[in-house]
Amino acid sequence: MWAPSASERICERRNPALPARAGVGFKDAHFTAIEESAPAVGFFEVHAENFMGAGGPPHARLTRLRRDYPLSIHGVGLSIGGAQALDRAHLGRVKSLVERYEPAVFSEHLAWSTRATSFLNDLLPLPYNETTLKRVVAHVDEVQEALGRRILLENPATYLRFESSIYSEIDFLGEVVHRTGCGLLLDVNNTYVCAVNHGFVAEDYIDAFQMRQVEEIHLAGYAEDMDEVRGRLRIDAHCAPVSVAVWRLYERALSRRGSVATLIEWDNDVPAWPILMAEAMRAENLLERRRLPGDDDLRSEAPHGAVA
Repeated sequence: MWAPSASERICERRNPALPARAGVGFKDAHFTAIEESAPAVGFFEVHAENFMGAGGPPHARLTRLRRDYPLSIHGVGLSIGGAQALDRAHLGRVKSLVERYEPAVFSEHLAWSTRATSFLNDLLPLPYNETTLKRVVAHVDEVQEALGRRILLENPATYLRFESSIYSEIDFLGEVVHRTGCGLLLDVNNTYVCAVNHGFVAEDYIDAFQMRQVEEIHLAGYAEDMDEVRGRLRIDAHCAPVSVAVWRLYERALSRRGSVATLIEWDNDVPAWPILMAEAMRAENLLERRRLPGDDDLRSEAPHGAVA
């Protein structure tokens, strides 16, 4: 029988929750517009690795932002799926950042991005087998114990699959949740990208996902390409508006989950603030249609091992 880990016991505590509203990824280029307009967004999200320095203008801006809005911190460099031990210095920097800003949520990716002392500029896929599962569980436990809080793990965008996988992605994530008590971040754009790239039905993925464990949703735009045999390929580039297909999948996810914190990601070819704000307001309108009494409490009250 699987014994609860120290990090799973940590996850039994009630963490502060993001509001069940639309948020946006913060970009320095938008800071003046945000200060001038005081936009009605639910929260802002930042990449942890952009704020690893001790001070300076980035921290001054983020401090001002945190004063007025809830914050989500999204890691991209912990390499939770990596074959080697977690970088303790990097984890220490993440811990300092979390303690400094006390975000409602800290999240990371089901992926790896390190080799020896090199950090790779990508989030790379994993084989879903017992060896990888034990490693991911150990790493999630380590991160949760270091931070003293429940983290969220995001479903990845992938461009290949491993023959050695014995779990589906959803079952693999379910096992990680069960063994660590972590939560999930559902990236709907990643779901669509993978469905096109691997030839499965995106709606089936959404229907099978453990929605009661989802504390945040990501929406983004993708880039279009073709593979070596001229098949359709979608790249999770965060460089465009959310597509019609992804909006439809998002509505399907909300029909199962109800209103939940939803982020608009736009990291490349970043548009003017009004364009980003319009995307957030589209998500906010969809959230409002699904908002029910108690939606803000569902996230913290859901049993950690429950399957929706």
